[in-house]
Amino acid sequence: MPFWEKIVSLSPVATFINIVDVLLVWFVIYQLIKIVKGTKAVQLLKGIFVIIIVRILTGIFHLDTLKWMMDQVLIWGILAVIIIFQPEVRRALEQIGRGRLFARTAMQEEEERNRLVEALSKSVNHMAKRRIGALISIEKETGLTEYIETGTPLTSTITSELLINIFIPNSPLHDGAVIIQNNRIAAAGCYLPLSESPFISKELGTRHRAALGLSEVTDAVTIIVSEETGAISIATDGDLHRDLSIEEFEARLRRVWFGAMPDQDSASKWKWGGRKNG
Repeated sequence: MPFWEKIVSLSPVATFINIVDVLLVWFVIYQLIKIVKGTKAVQLLKGIFVIIIVRILTGIFHLDTLKWMMDQVLIWGILAVIIIFQPEVRRALEQIGRGRLFARTAMQEEEERNRLVEALSKSVNHMAKRRIGALISIEKETGLTEYIETGTPLTSTITSELLINIFIPNSPLHDGAVIIQNNRIAAAGCYLPLSESPFISKELGTRHRAALGLSEVTDAVTIIVSEETGAISIATDGDLHRDLSIEEFEARLRRVWFGAMPDQDSASKWKWGGRKNG
């Protein structure tokens, strides 16, 4: 076969160059997809994909009139895309000029982490000052789908305003846990398993027992705001870190959620209810 003969006849250097060429093309496509992900351009790409499929089918089944129409759509569609998405095209060209097209992903991830921690910190601080009870669990490697299904699905962006409104007393979703999955609020009003450990302090309520119960069976991170005292706590890996200041809360949340380096605030670490772990 001529194709395979051509492949075999290529020198090792030419083969290596072709492989690198293909990998670079896929890398560029991947980066472009990440740039348009979550924007209105995604719907446009879906529409273009459908048009291309229809164009191929018209050629296979010899539908000449429809084929001509699809050709016109594709020809003039390029101009329409440039006009409709002029701001996005300009922004992408500016990023190329600044050398930020491929560095954008890491920067965006760091910005997103900061935004998530800030939203949680702001909402927790607000609720702690007003003694509004709250229970927020963050999924890590172990899936929490079975617990998400017990609540009301939201699939919402994480904002401090939304979290505060969910836990306002007597609101429809305040009783239960909010579960965060893939950096979004997956559901609210969820039921978590209660810890059956005999070592839990009697002063801890249902929220703390639920947070510890979930941390004993998963690697999830659970944030608790006490309704009685307004104290802020974090439960993870079967440990309960109680009475955290807002600064300690932010530092610990970054560490257990995003894997930051451990700090020296071991004095705030408590094992199950009142006993220092040390």
